Amino acid sequence: MDSIEAQREFLKADPWKQWADGGHETDQRKGIPRPAPEKPYPRDAKLVDLVAPERFGVGKMPVVEAIARRQSRREYTGGALSLEELSFLLWATQGVREISEGRGGVVTFRTVPSGGACHALETYLFIDRVDGVPSGLYRYLPLEHKLLFLRSEPDLREKVTRACLGNDFVEDAAAVFMWTTIPYRMEWRYTVVAHKMIAIDAGHVCQNLYLACEAIGAGTCAIAAYDQEKMDAVLGMDGRDEFAVYAAPVGKVER
Repeated sequence: MDSIEAQREFLKADPWKQWADGGHETDQRKGIPRPAPEKPYPRDAKLVDLVAPERFGVGKMPVVEAIARRQSRREYTGGALSLEELSFLLWATQGVREISEGRGGVVTFRTVPSGGACHALETYLFIDRVDGVPSGLYRYLPLEHKLLFLRSEPDLREKVTRACLGNDFVEDAAAVFMWTTIPYRMEWRYTVVAHKMIAIDAGHVCQNLYLACEAIGAGTCAIAAYDQEKMDAVLGMDGRDEFAVYAAPVGKVER
């Protein structure tokens, strides 16, 4: 089978019958606890408080207008995002609405759908121009609705831009969203069908980012063409148990 045919097969639902018939013994069926919905972080880590969803004054655009306006935007004004605007974008793409704890582990229900509520994605950000937030690399903590500071270095913008194959609009962004996957979160339940579902989930997340950006006078442009090795290196990923799958720069735009 040539490579194009192999990728077409990946898109099909054929493995579902085998999975549903019990042809794959999953860790869930073995009684192994569900993976944690969020990576741990040091107790003394530097955290940034975000604006709580119930306090949002932004993002009130009617959904029909946001959908009608949606487009990939590659030209940004150079203006900064407010902390409230960034908080809104993060909540819209991975915000937690409800947490349920049972014998199988912690389950989160979020603002985006995910197969089996597995939520195999993590959100990283290169922040350059967000009011009150120092430039650097961060990870979003959806359970706490906070930012976790990871590091800052003088050439971080250039490294992120190079990882995105040198697209100049990445360099102009106020912030760059970069999503990784921890595949086991989905494999725990879905084994061989997990990877297609992770790709679908990434689409759910990025579309919410598009609509949320339109609602606050910002824009984004999804990036699937990136240098895997460089992006994983920037984010500190091992490339196997966690690796980058998608990116999207965000900036303010002219209306």
